[in-house]
Amino acid sequence: MPSKPKPASPAARAVPGPKPVAPDRAAPKPKPVAEENLNPYEFALLQFERAADHLGLDTGVREVLSTPKRQLIASVPVKMDDGSISVFHGYRVQHSIARGPSKGGIRYHPDVTLDEVKALAMWMTWKCAVVNIPFGGAKGGITVDPKKLSLGENERMTRRYTSEISILLGHDRDIPAPDVYTNPQTMAWMMDTFSMTKGYSTLGVVTGKPLAVGGSAGRNDATAEGCFVAIEEAARRLSLPLNGATAAVQGFGNAGAAVARFLDEAGVRVVAVSDSKGAVYDKRGLALDAVSAAKEKKGSVTAARGERITNDEILELPVDILVPAALEGVITRKNAARIKAQIVAEAANGPTTPDADDILRAKGTIVIPDILANAGGVTVSYFEWVQDLYSFFWEPDVVRTHLERTIRRAYDEVDGMARRYNTDLRTAALILGVGRVEEATRIRGLFP
Repeated sequence: MPSKPKPASPAARAVPGPKPVAPDRAAPKPKPVAEENLNPYEFALLQFERAADHLGLDTGVREVLSTPKRQLIASVPVKMDDGSISVFHGYRVQHSIARGPSKGGIRYHPDVTLDEVKALAMWMTWKCAVVNIPFGGAKGGITVDPKKLSLGENERMTRRYTSEISILLGHDRDIPAPDVYTNPQTMAWMMDTFSMTKGYSTLGVVTGKPLAVGGSAGRNDATAEGCFVAIEEAARRLSLPLNGATAAVQGFGNAGAAVARFLDEAGVRVVAVSDSKGAVYDKRGLALDAVSAAKEKKGSVTAARGERITNDEILELPVDILVPAALEGVITRKNAARIKAQIVAEAANGPTTPDADDILRAKGTIVIPDILANAGGVTVSYFEWVQDLYSFFWEPDVVRTHLERTIRRAYDEVDGMARRYNTDLRTAALILGVGRVEEATRIRGLFP
């Protein structure tokens, strides 16, 4: 049997840039936004249009690049523990497959909507292109409060949802991963359900799995580690020593808690963290182990020692580094002027609205955009996918080395694009990502 070709690492892959139009010209003037009337998908479209303006894309190309390839809405009936039947609404959106199979997480949250999923799928397309891995973007979710489900109900819902969207899935078609209120166990259930329909194990159909069923070393902390590396790069360019700097982290889930830990280990004084119930603040610095223990024991970080503040107040603290690691749309034109951090690192997807971006840029705040700051997760998901396809698994230090190299290279490219186009990092990242997807789309052409 002929051997499979060795996959190129992200660092070794060719790095085609976008097709520029007069890069030395003045940036297009942002269009006015009534952000209170926009949903996440309209935010995503507005961001795309700004990048498309810089690239000089015509109307037809914009339509192709911005329109989701497929949208699936599924009814997800579940037998509850008391014998009753509840029906949940599930979604899976594939935004693009121009650069490879679509890739994106599954979230369980009461606020999940089709428009939110479409926005997240679009952002995944640009994110994969920014770090130059061979995926397009996808996203999925169920409108549900998972905190109200038993473990058995969650499993039955996950398996039924997987069966409903299985017509889209496959290691070479569409590859889910964990997101808000989903985890490695969720992915194991999804992989098992899909495998049962095929009659054989399909490890590569999802990523973010437990190690025992084809997961990758380093995947659990990958989003946070990538975010920390991006913060290091931003701080270095600002000549801001991390040792002695201060930080606040909104959101203390998997990503937020791990980012806080990485910052703490680097000598950063983490003075505030939050979860859905509120925030805790201590200007002397929090003992993160005690915060984690309080959350584990009493259900919230607010049970830890320190001053209790709100999720809005944590964003406006006098810190050097702010990490929004919860949900989208938390930094708006209403509070952007009060943001005091020098660096805003978006561990969450879409936490900053377009109007807020303009305000922060005018203030000189460095915003590391989500499609760069939280790209560590999908980067190591790519590594996991490759390992599953070859049934050859890497040591943790190999994963870490490739992750760090990928994020540092991507940051360099985005920073260079920002200087070239005299724009902010988000627009620069979008120019880079949209440009790469446009190039792949143009080279492939239209069928028939």
